[in-house]
Amino acid sequence: MLATACAAALTAVAGCSSDSSKNDDDKQAKGAAGASATPSGSSAGSSANPSANSSANPSGSSAASGGAPSGTPRTGSPPARSAPAGSAPAGSAPARSAPAGSPPPAPPSGSIPVGPGPQPSYAVQQQPAAGSCHYRFTPAKEPLPDPACTPGATNPKVTQATLKTTICRSGYTAGIRPPTSVTSRQKTANAAAYGYKGPLGDAEYSHLIGLQLGGDPNDARNLWVVPPSPARKEAKGPGNAKDVVETQLKNAVCSGKADLVKAQQAVARDWTTALDVLGVPGKAAKGGTASLSDEDG
Repeated sequence: MLATACAAALTAVAGCSSDSSKNDDDKQAKGAAGASATPSGSSAGSSANPSANSSANPSGSSAASGGAPSGTPRTGSPPARSAPAGSAPAGSAPARSAPAGSPPPAPPSGSIPVGPGPQPSYAVQQQPAAGSCHYRFTPAKEPLPDPACTPGATNPKVTQATLKTTICRSGYTAGIRPPTSVTSRQKTANAAAYGYKGPLGDAEYSHLIGLQLGGDPNDARNLWVVPPSPARKEAKGPGNAKDVVETQLKNAVCSGKADLVKAQQAVARDWTTALDVLGVPGKAAKGGTASLSDEDG
């Protein structure tokens, strides 16, 4: 009777340490058997293979708790991909940039480089290396620049469509001319580049394409130290016949008798033949004595 009563009491109330220990042992035995049957690395057998489970899910078995690891996209949505900074859009060719410090690309054959144009303030521009430029001379001993150092450069503000508001307007060049505080330093360095040994006061730091013909004001490619003209009168300063030629060309351009671009190209190639090339009446002044005015190069 006592045994029957005790069995009934144990069935109704979880007690009796001997029986509960037995049940726990049975459960552990069953769990061990299940763990040995589960493949290594599965979430169900994490206690059987902790090292494999931790390497597969270092954040701490979030798969077993039902949540996705931090940063994992939701089921069914592909992970978003962002293009590297500066990359071109899909399907487009990658942009190519010139290496830092490389020279500007050469202009198309027959054209002239385009400069930055007039600036609110001008900075001293780097000149070619000393001794790297060489004068050329016409049969009449008039100086011409080295095309590798001084090919000329145009002012982008001056076009055939803007003539009336730029070079054909009186006083335009005075408003865009760099100050002598800038050009005097450039002149000294440019004289060294061309190997000019004479007095700087007798040489003109001149725009190859004059301002009055739409030349760039301070592009180093458009400025060079011009030795005195062989016909220059003594004690009259650095005036050159080139200035007079450019004034005649500008007048022809503003009156519609000459094309702006063709005039620029003719002067850049050889200012001594520019009038003949364009069929503009006139000739270079003998012993150019013109001082550097607002309309000079």
